[in-house]
Amino acid sequence: MSEQTVVPGLRPQSATGLLPELAASHTSEARVNKHKADWRGWKFMWPFAVVFVFVFIVPIVYAIYISFFKKQMVGGTKFVGVENYTRLFVDQQFWSSVGRVALFTVVQVPIMLFLAAAMALALDSMKLHGTKFFRISTFLPYAVPAVVSTMIWGFVYGAKYGLVGSLNDFLGTDIDVLKPSVLLASIGNINTWEFTGYNMLIFYSSLSTIPHSLYEAASIDGASEWQIVKSIKLPELKGSLAITVIFSIIGSFQLFNEPSILQNMVPGNAITTYYTPNMYAYNLSFTGNQSNYAAALAITMAVITMGIAYAVQLNSMKEQMK
Repeated sequence: MSEQTVVPGLRPQSATGLLPELAASHTSEARVNKHKADWRGWKFMWPFAVVFVFVFIVPIVYAIYISFFKKQMVGGTKFVGVENYTRLFVDQQFWSSVGRVALFTVVQVPIMLFLAAAMALALDSMKLHGTKFFRISTFLPYAVPAVVSTMIWGFVYGAKYGLVGSLNDFLGTDIDVLKPSVLLASIGNINTWEFTGYNMLIFYSSLSTIPHSLYEAASIDGASEWQIVKSIKLPELKGSLAITVIFSIIGSFQLFNEPSILQNMVPGNAITTYYTPNMYAYNLSFTGNQSNYAAALAITMAVITMGIAYAVQLNSMKEQMK
């Protein structure tokens, strides 16, 4: 007589007959587990998600909320709907600041990106001596805080006590790069000095992905250095160019540190409280006690900036699909 294995809840049977049933039960459990949600990724992500919600999402929602209210001397805070936004559209100071940063963006961003692309191409050519020193030295200004950079350039620009003033004394000239007619260009020079190296590294990293065998094949076919740049390198920069343009536009429309620091260094009233939209919102909120109107201004500028960045991205995608 063969021995039988007795399992609680199962009829007595041989061990050989029990194995298929146990295997089938494990298979069914495995199939059920496949359909269960896997939350392991969220366990790693939740610290960032919590910080992101409270630092980014909540302030935006609160700014949108308070933009529909207005503080009054009598009656306290009152719901006014879209009154702050309608007031904003007829505010000449607001549109003056928007026009100023738009002009700044149109002029400064192309110059900065052209210099960054030229530096990246020079590094990638492998004909530049001291490439490591050049790469580090061009990126170093980006590591300097914007406030410190502006103060350095402010003393350089000084017509009475700075480098420009010393040159005026030496040459007998009367150059003033902080006068209102050229002040925006001087601020653009500071921004170009700060961010050219950062954009150069983005372009250079994009060029580094090109196999050098393509260059060798083109050289064998008789292509010149310029033809290699035009036909191989520049097309490869289209993707990174879109990224740098979007980042530069967003940064230009957020212009704040440079003019606010230079405000105390510039003679007269060349830099007004509404010189840029961010300066205007800051002064409205912390000096003019108009936080509700400042919130409406900030939300409007965010929409304008996102619209321009999205248009640039769409245009870039169309160019890449050709």
